[in-house]
Amino acid sequence: MNTHAAHALEPTARGWSVGDGLRYGLLGLPLAFCALPLYVLMPNLYAREWGVSLAALGAVLLGARLLDALIDPLLGRVCDRLYRRSLRAVLAWAAVAALVLGLGFSGLFLPPVRTPDALLWWAAACLLVTYAAYSALAIAHQSWGAMLGGDALYRSRVVAWREGLGLVGVLLAAVTPTLAGIPAMLALLCASLVLGWWAWTRAPRPAVATATVPATALVQHAGAVPVRVDSDVWLPWRNPAFRRLLLVFSLNGIASAIPATLVLFFVQDRLQAGVATQTAALGVYFLCGALSMPLWLRLVRVVGLERSWRAGMLLSIAAFMGATLLGVGDEALFLLVCALSGAALGSDLALPGALLAGLIADAGEQGRAEGAYFGWWNFATKLNLALAAGLALPLLGWLGYAPGARDAQALQMLTVAYCLLPCALKALAAGALHFLLIHPFDRTATP
Repeated sequence: MNTHAAHALEPTARGWSVGDGLRYGLLGLPLAFCALPLYVLMPNLYAREWGVSLAALGAVLLGARLLDALIDPLLGRVCDRLYRRSLRAVLAWAAVAALVLGLGFSGLFLPPVRTPDALLWWAAACLLVTYAAYSALAIAHQSWGAMLGGDALYRSRVVAWREGLGLVGVLLAAVTPTLAGIPAMLALLCASLVLGWWAWTRAPRPAVATATVPATALVQHAGAVPVRVDSDVWLPWRNPAFRRLLLVFSLNGIASAIPATLVLFFVQDRLQAGVATQTAALGVYFLCGALSMPLWLRLVRVVGLERSWRAGMLLSIAAFMGATLLGVGDEALFLLVCALSGAALGSDLALPGALLAGLIADAGEQGRAEGAYFGWWNFATKLNLALAAGLALPLLGWLGYAPGARDAQALQMLTVAYCLLPCALKALAAGALHFLLIHPFDRTATP
């Protein structure tokens, strides 16, 4: 691989100030704000409040996420072409995506219908619109950060600001519906999208490879072998390191998505706790994720990205194994589980994206193919969530669990799905990370 070409486009200044972090990372707040309502609150709202069956809802979620995920690699290709045109074109594309995202998200939580069948159709349409706009905005934003380059620690800082502010968004999404209602949640999302886009327009700007030659042409850099100015959709799959990293990311992502989908059911039925516990649990989980970011960055400086990420996986396994022992009245212990698993979440958010950015640089594709890589990365993310919701919810229904269940056998099945299944998948991910990945792009910071 051509590291000279990979680093030819890196910014000359290696500093990353608080202002830089805020300007680039602020858009992560509304993007993450969307995630909690979409993947946690929406299934619970449609099933418990409006009477939509778990099996039907799971099928809609699975179908919508799979259809949406299929367009992510194409969106990545569009994103790469926009970057080669100009950064202004990217920001204009992002503005349109933000507008569509706000409209689709609002329609999902303020449906004009209430019958179960009509709700399913409405939800499917709104989900497709919302997911597509979300992906277009997220891929462009992630690619921008990856193009900034740097060593392992620098890349981790860039991602940590984006994901750390994202956790602030998740915290706001966790408390706003309870304290102020759904209309206030929607207004906050729209306002933060506008502010986040505006801040992004003033963020540090990456260097990109522009093309005034045919898409298939090769460009010669000084001291480097020729590299492609354009990339095709399948380019990332020809990189063995990317295939290995995506496998680990997918296993770990499914393991994280299952408890995210089931957490409210676990709190309401296994712990038999109220709204206050639900809000506190989500708040503690995401707050600890945000607070853990600096600690993971320090660990990256000492042991590198891969070992730090694996440590986060092992911490998550320990936390969820402890959750298997919980029952009615164990709200305080559950908050401890949320704190530990939230700390593990910090590694899942800050480190895989930094690994991917380094992988792109070491492949000689920095400034040229970030969209293609992040398109497939987001495809995997959505596939993880689709499998978690589309398989876990119908499986629980088939095993005899339904919202409000108090039967011991049904609650045991809920515990297995919420605690043990994620632990098994996390263990597979940790093993794959140890045995499959090669480490040329896992460079710690230089003095």
